[in-house]
Amino acid sequence: MACPAAYEQPTIQTSWQAFRRHFSTLLLIWLVSSLISAAGLILTLLIKGSADEPLAQVAQLPFSLVAGFVGILLTAVPALHYARGQVIRPQQAFAELARRPGRYILAGLLFTLVSTLGLLLCIIPGIAVMLVMPVYVNLIFTGDRPILDAFQASFQACFGTAEGRSFVVTQLVTWLLVIVIMVCTVLVGGLVVVPMANFYLQNLAYRRGLVR
Repeated sequence: MACPAAYEQPTIQTSWQAFRRHFSTLLLIWLVSSLISAAGLILTLLIKGSADEPLAQVAQLPFSLVAGFVGILLTAVPALHYARGQVIRPQQAFAELARRPGRYILAGLLFTLVSTLGLLLCIIPGIAVMLVMPVYVNLIFTGDRPILDAFQASFQACFGTAEGRSFVVTQLVTWLLVIVIMVCTVLVGGLVVVPMANFYLQNLAYRRGLVR
């Protein structure tokens, strides 16, 4: 059972307050993920200067995987915040990754594989898969159910009920607004509105009964 605040109506104000309380945590996650990605890019450029293209792509892959592994905390921290009813400090966030790394890596690989296949086959199925991400990440990080079961449950929660479909529509509108703000602020606004959107959507998922 999540904290009482998780079931309250989400607002821009409450999302902003949650973002402010987690600013140091989110900033560190973003910096670590960005530095890992930058290191991979630099290595790729160095290899390209003395080797062939395939080798450079292979060399960048581990950096991309690790950056994604760390970056998923930007969604997981809001989920953990509402599940535990406490501010998730930087050390707690990274300790969570270290607690069950195998589970999180396998969950990420499954999600990436299915969403990529969906995009390649018909685009729309891939988008549908990506829209279950807030619920899927919540189930993976806040519970112990098997990974495949969590994926199926998140898909059912988002598309199998009226509340879930309403959540999906709200999510689409939310991310559309985020994109507009990012374009208007030359991407800088994304540092604020993206994490705010994650807090808003996690709160909404609890409010709509998609997660508990």
